[in-house]
Amino acid sequence: MFTAFANICASLAIGWWFLSHPQFESSLMSPSEIDKLVNTDFQHYYSEFAASHFAAQVWTHNAWLTALCIALGVLGVPVVYLLFENVLNLGLIGAIMINHDRGALFFALILPHGLLELTAVFVAGATGLRLFWAWIEPGARTRATAVAQEGRSAMAVALGLVVVLAISGLIEAFVTPSPLPTWARISVGVLAEVAFLAYVFTVGRWAWQHGATGDVAARDAGDTAPVVG
Repeated sequence: MFTAFANICASLAIGWWFLSHPQFESSLMSPSEIDKLVNTDFQHYYSEFAASHFAAQVWTHNAWLTALCIALGVLGVPVVYLLFENVLNLGLIGAIMINHDRGALFFALILPHGLLELTAVFVAGATGLRLFWAWIEPGARTRATAVAQEGRSAMAVALGLVVVLAISGLIEAFVTPSPLPTWARISVGVLAEVAFLAYVFTVGRWAWQHGATGDVAARDAGDTAPVVG
């Protein structure tokens, strides 16, 4: 939750700053590039390719991003960088679209798939940072044991996110660019997000309360080094 909150706040702060200082757009993009982004590129991105191919492309890209967040988690800093790069792009593009009176289009195209997609990225980032923290502060465990346990749990999270990102990719490919009314497309995104959160806070919470951590059973984890005390 903290990772999601921090990233959302960072994205809003970045967007607000660029909205308050529109003159800095020209230092990042030329006027022709901004005009192309606002009037054609942003909207056409979602319908440029066949929906089935686009869904596979989106799924592959997002799966790679979340895999990096988890795989590089033990190092900590790369995860923060990947998350910041993501919210920077979101805040910057959103500010440019709003500055040029295309804010309604921005949210109409981002919200249907973006709610679930960003949630998956935040979960991956939090999982990676949890792995990093296991190395920094292992508690009563040895560092090797803590990292091994959190690493195996992270793999279980990664497998679950594969499904979540596949659903997000399908929404982005088939719903986001569809001729459905804006309210209907956003409703699909909200329903997908609510379904995911409901699963996490009901089934997921129940499993956690009953001792499930995502780690393998002790008999399958292999030998561990002895610990004093």
